[in-house]
Amino acid sequence: MLQDIQLLNEKETRAGFGDGIAEVARTNPNVVALTADLAGSLKLNQFIKENPDRFVQCGIAEANMIGVAAGLTIGGKIPYATTFANFATSRVYDQIRQSVAYSGKNVKICASHAGLTLGEDGATHQVLEDIGMMKMLPGMTVIVPCDYNQTKAATIAIADYQGPVYLRFGRPKWANFTAENQNFEIGKAQILAEGSDVSIIACGHLVWMAVEAAKQLEAKGVSVDLINMHTIKPLDEAAIIKSLSKTGCVVTAEEHQANGGLGDSVANVSSRNCPVPHEYVAVMDTFGESGKPTDLLKKYGLSTENIVAAAEKALARKKG
Repeated sequence: MLQDIQLLNEKETRAGFGDGIAEVARTNPNVVALTADLAGSLKLNQFIKENPDRFVQCGIAEANMIGVAAGLTIGGKIPYATTFANFATSRVYDQIRQSVAYSGKNVKICASHAGLTLGEDGATHQVLEDIGMMKMLPGMTVIVPCDYNQTKAATIAIADYQGPVYLRFGRPKWANFTAENQNFEIGKAQILAEGSDVSIIACGHLVWMAVEAAKQLEAKGVSVDLINMHTIKPLDEAAIIKSLSKTGCVVTAEEHQANGGLGDSVANVSSRNCPVPHEYVAVMDTFGESGKPTDLLKKYGLSTENIVAAAEKALARKKG
């Protein structure tokens, strides 16, 4: 099963969003797009070309954009509010909490340029806290797809999903390996490979690195249970419990702070149901810096090699 996962091509996950919103808008007339002066960066050009009357350019006024999006839902519209992940969360958290989450508005907050892979724009733009911030909001759904195909599928799926959604994706070209035209099921983990020695649970860009790590571990005789946890909330607890009960140890991998991200969500489930040795591959309580995306991932411990090392450490703890 693991060997069947092959690289199809390299495409930006944000391009998956752009193609997805253009596609879903062709069949759903209530879908509208808003942006904070970043239409090009969010790949909205095709949507705007086909639906100029369903596009709102809010300018560099993210808080106002969230308010406008919340208001549009009252008239039955399905607003996709788009900007960089840092501006979509940190800058407008009060507006999201009050006008979207607390009010239960059907707003889709679609955030590009997340994590360290934003690269050269540096620490002020490389938000690494957003998953934690958004998953703590009652009623907020948090989705972190792993590649172009899955981001496109998720973008389409959230139009039919009632309630606020935070959809997180990235800037650079990245490995595209999941099925084209896949059925994206919110809240249902994707089992990429079944194994018996160690569980690896990853999200976003680090899923491909987890695939590569799993292949290296398999070559060493380690059987890997590999899960793409694309929905952080609602979390597929049943998939986690099943995997951890089978393997007895786990590694979580994410392009986010260790505090508050996917790892902490998995640890919560584990501690309540099946406590096992758990190793984190995540950013350890620090901000990033300017640099090439792959260089930054290596420097901050988010590489394939780090996942392999974490798995070996988890295995040693289990046996010890």
